[in-house]
Amino acid sequence: MLQLKNITLRRGLKVLLEDADITLYQNEKAGLVGSNGVGKTSLFKMIKGNIEPDKGDFELPNGTKIAEIEQEVPHGTQSAIDYVLSGDELLAAIFSRLKTAEENDDGEGIANAHLELAECDGYSAESRAAKILAGLGFVAGDIKNAVDDFSGGWRMRLNLARLLMQPSDLLLLDEPTNHLDLEASFWLENWISDLKKTIIIISHDREFLDNAVNRIVFISEQKLHNFAGNYSNFERQYAQQLELQQAKFVKQQHKLNHLQSYVDRFRAKASKAKQAQSRLKMIERMDKVAAVQQSNPFTFEFKDAPAAGNPMLTIRNADIGYDDKIILNKVSLSIHPGDRIAFIGPNGAGKSTLIKALAQILPIKGESTFNSKLKVGYFTQYQIESLSFSENSMWHLKMIDSRIGEKEARQFLGGFNFQGDRVFEPINHFSGGEKARLALALLVWQQPNILLLDEPSNHLDLETREALATALQFYQGALILITHDRFLLNSLADELYLIANNQVKAFAGDINDYQKWFAEESKRVANKTKPKVIKLSVSKKMDHEKRLKNLEDKLSDFEQKISACESTLSDPTLYQGEDSSPKLISLQDDLQHLQEAKELVEDEALTLMELLTN
Repeated sequence: MLQLKNITLRRGLKVLLEDADITLYQNEKAGLVGSNGVGKTSLFKMIKGNIEPDKGDFELPNGTKIAEIEQEVPHGTQSAIDYVLSGDELLAAIFSRLKTAEENDDGEGIANAHLELAECDGYSAESRAAKILAGLGFVAGDIKNAVDDFSGGWRMRLNLARLLMQPSDLLLLDEPTNHLDLEASFWLENWISDLKKTIIIISHDREFLDNAVNRIVFISEQKLHNFAGNYSNFERQYAQQLELQQAKFVKQQHKLNHLQSYVDRFRAKASKAKQAQSRLKMIERMDKVAAVQQSNPFTFEFKDAPAAGNPMLTIRNADIGYDDKIILNKVSLSIHPGDRIAFIGPNGAGKSTLIKALAQILPIKGESTFNSKLKVGYFTQYQIESLSFSENSMWHLKMIDSRIGEKEARQFLGGFNFQGDRVFEPINHFSGGEKARLALALLVWQQPNILLLDEPSNHLDLETREALATALQFYQGALILITHDRFLLNSLADELYLIANNQVKAFAGDINDYQKWFAEESKRVANKTKPKVIKLSVSKKMDHEKRLKNLEDKLSDFEQKISACESTLSDPTLYQGEDSSPKLISLQDDLQHLQEAKELVEDEALTLMELLTN
């Protein structure tokens, strides 16, 4: 399906790949991983044809359709479902022709458009698009809303939905779960598992990679390394390789030292000079094994925070929401030092609302007690928007602690991989992940005794997520977490609280149990909201009657044309002469098209009759 041979790829002066090779086969699902800046996105651009390799061969079968997520936030008054449908350009063109033909009352044009729709499964397109939107968390009543009516995060979900509607042979997914919640990530995993196409995924979500891919392509040291299996298998195999490499390095160093000591001792001795020279050449010819280097550059930790009493905060029978709109009813919750709690629940159920109430951003209507020594660290997925992009990392740190010296600040920021003069670089040049890292660093420095983390891993790469998980393991305060990153959930949460149906309750089970609960709850809601009887309004009934009359007229027209065509085909003179064959084939084709078009119109007419009868 995809083959790279001896590929060298540069961006500017930086060499991303050198003599790299990889082969992907049809319907394989590969995760593309590696540190930030190693060339994952550049490799996608090369596959798409946006950039050329500096050297090597890059092969794809002719006519391969490649689809990838649009990274620009969409805008416009087009409805959400129409925007998603437009992802299939062929289908969109057919619908456009059908609309024009209907406006012009062009029976033949309508028939041809319906034939094309039947050939490309166009009649099910809207239901397929609606299914994708539902899976990604869109409410049925919202899919007719304009694209501009949605927030930026939801518009990026629309881009993902539009991509999933596109016919393609090779699907390139760059951080597909970044704007998804836990439930949408569950759905996307299952969707990808069922797709019969080749897929390459860049993701920092290891649980997602575990469940969605069957091989890992790891970019390291300007090479593409292939590992069979999912991300967990890759980690085990890679660790074994590193262990073996380190053992080889130690063994080789011992041999080199032994040979070098012989050379040093006997090089000047005439009787031993030849042997010494031979060993020197052996040293020069040996392929040197590199020592294993620690790849994770992050070493931060949470310092001890002041005690805040026990319990730290308590809420009893309180209502929480916005202004007059109550989102959560009769909430009772108590937080103690050392608690590790994760909030789970369907999208829009009130997880972020509750965490904002705990941060005392939203009012609590009921009894609540917050310890006077409570020091809250609140981190949201939109934290980077509060940064001053024209300023640098050092400036931000000194804004929250003017007493900090430059040496201490450099050392602290270095733990978040802001090294050297980067601490003085304006952050408008930073990537989204680097800005999120800085926001996290500022939070860590303030030494909170309760952490409220709402999707903290968005924009963070695997190394930073791992460092965050490690640091939080040793954090002494209380932790409240909302995340779609199951690695963080499984690593950090001791208790799960389910937020659903306006209630907050302790959940007895793990993430797998929650996934089953969510699937059952989704079915229950779908069955509850399914309409039992379709009742037509007077205006809709009149529209259907008018449409049925037009269809009956078209059927009559088709019957006349079919009758004329059959009459011509029954003429014996048609089959005489040398040029009879092309005419005959053309007439037979016309008859077949007319009969197929007539059947489609009959189907639509029967459907309308059934609606009007019921």
